[in-house]
Parts: sequence; structure tokens; C-alpha cells
Amino acid sequence: MRADARDNRARVLTAAEKVFGTDPDASTEAVAKLAGVGIGTVFRHFPAKRDLLEAVLTVRLERLAEQARALAEAADPGRAFYDFFDQVVTEAPGKLAVADALVKSGATAGPSAKAAGAALREAFAELLTRAQAAGAVQADAGFAEVYALLVGTSRGAIAVDLNPADRDALLALAHRALRP
Repeated sequence: MRADARDNRARVLTAAEKVFGTDPDASTEAVAKLAGVGIGTVFRHFPAKRDLLEAVLTVRLERLAEQARALAEAADPGRAFYDFFDQVVTEAPGKLAVADALVKSGATAGPSAKAAGAALREAFAELLTRAQAAGAVQADAGFAEVYALLVGTSRGAIAVDLNPADRDALLALAHRALRP
């Protein structure tokens, strides 16, 4: 892929993340306008809106997995775990808006989004394991339960439209539930 085509693709993805993260029903024209490219450029890289939505979801999941892997090397595994948990919940509205728009479009996550999701779960499991070994999370808390708590906290905060102060109180409650 030529350098200018790579740059255009990256600009379209960045714009789409902003546009669809705040308005999942927005048009691809709105994405093109924000990216500073023509609509033809958007469709050259992403033939349908659902392709663009899946690419945005994949990028978000890959970014979270990368951040979790980086945090796995932190000197304080407990803080790394709780900071990441908080980040996921705080950023959930944009990510879930894109995921919900993908489902609404009649599509399901394709192989790249599924692989990114699996990488995220694997990286989160490593954070959990390290936090448990450091005594910051209950040793008997299984990955499935903790991951469900993360997803539920994210979805719950969105469902009742928590303001930041109430979201932080919810996160503090989740932290207390996980601590030994």
C-alpha cells in the first residue's frame, strides 16, 4: 500500500472513531469530512459502513490489549490492574457505541475484531493474575467472573447514564468487591 493511501486510511479510521464513538448512526460522509478526504477514499478502504465500524472496533480493542500488555510490566500490579479496569469502563461508551452500531448494521464481528477481542481478554487475564499474585485482588476471583464484572460495570454505567462522579463511585465499589 502506498504511503499516501496508508495515511488516508489512518485518517479515516481516526475520524471514524471520533464520529461513531459519539454518534453511531452518523454517515460515512461525516467521517470523510472530518478526515479531510472524499467519500470515494472512505469506500476504497472500507466498501461498506459495517466494514468501517468493524475496523474501528478492531483498532479500539487492539489499543486496549496493547495498553494492558504494557501495564503488565508495571512495578505495582494492583494499581495497573485497577487503572486498566477504570480505563475500560471510562472509555466504554465510545467502544460499545461502535460495537452496537456494528450489530445494528446486521453484521457481526469478523475475524480481525474477534482476534483483537481475544488478545484483550488474554492481556486482561495477565493483569489479573499479576494483581492476584501481588495480593491486590482476591486470589479466588476467577477470570470469567472478573471479566463479567468489567463488562457489566461498563454496560451498567452506560445504561443508567452515570455522570463521572457516580461512575467513579461505582468503580470504587467494584474495587472494594475485588480486593482481598
